Amino acid sequence: MAAVAFVVTACGQTSSTSSKTQPRHVFLIVMENHSANQAMSGAFTASLAAKYRVAGNYRAITHPSVPNYLALTSGKTWGVSDDSYYPLPAEDLGTQLTKAGVSWRAYMEGMDSRGCLDSPVPYDPGHNPFAYYGGACPPNVVPLTNLSADLAGTTPLFAWITPDMCHDTHDCSVSVGDDWLRTQAGEITASKAWKDNGILFLVWDEDDGSAGNHVLMLVIAPGISHKTSATEYTHYSLLATIEDLMGVGRLGAAAQATPMTDLIK
Repeated sequence: MAAVAFVVTACGQTSSTSSKTQPRHVFLIVMENHSANQAMSGAFTASLAAKYRVAGNYRAITHPSVPNYLALTSGKTWGVSDDSYYPLPAEDLGTQLTKAGVSWRAYMEGMDSRGCLDSPVPYDPGHNPFAYYGGACPPNVVPLTNLSADLAGTTPLFAWITPDMCHDTHDCSVSVGDDWLRTQAGEITASKAWKDNGILFLVWDEDDGSAGNHVLMLVIAPGISHKTSATEYTHYSLLATIEDLMGVGRLGAAAQATPMTDLIK
């Protein structure tokens, strides 16, 4: 039962409010360009789907990749319809979390000292939405090589993880990405941050154009049993769910989206 605090109102009356729940560490890995069925051809990914929770009626917002990444982080596509770079206002999840004092980091595989716009392939700035808002990356955007130390030490409450263009299956096979996930998800689920009521979301940004943008979304958390939800969800639902977990307001279309409460409890 939640603890109850009594508040004296301006009229001298008392009302009860539930105390805030313990913050959860939230991890999000975004993969690329495969339908749910294609993603499930990976043996490790299929094992996660069999053990944990699946949003069975989850769809991306549009094509190509960049507007989906913007939808995931700001609740809108900003009219972007290609994979070019556009400086946008700083109205995104990262800015929200920073203003709210919530610790967060975005871990980018392949990003090096040349930064979030100039690092070479297989890093892709188009898969780094935080590079768009404000026209530059905040200091919270770091190379993926930082994650291991953070998991062993001070782990941010929200961790976004972008694989490089091979490991996200954009340029390489599903099996290559599946092997990468086996290592990366394994490291996360072995961490204290995840084991202490943490949660890992695993999602694909869009399909390959063959399945009505039906993509795989998995919810991986300690102590939960397998479940498949038939509720219609989109990237806006995922953003709404993360914002609710982080205790911040909902941006853009996330405000009207249905959060994935049936999968996270």
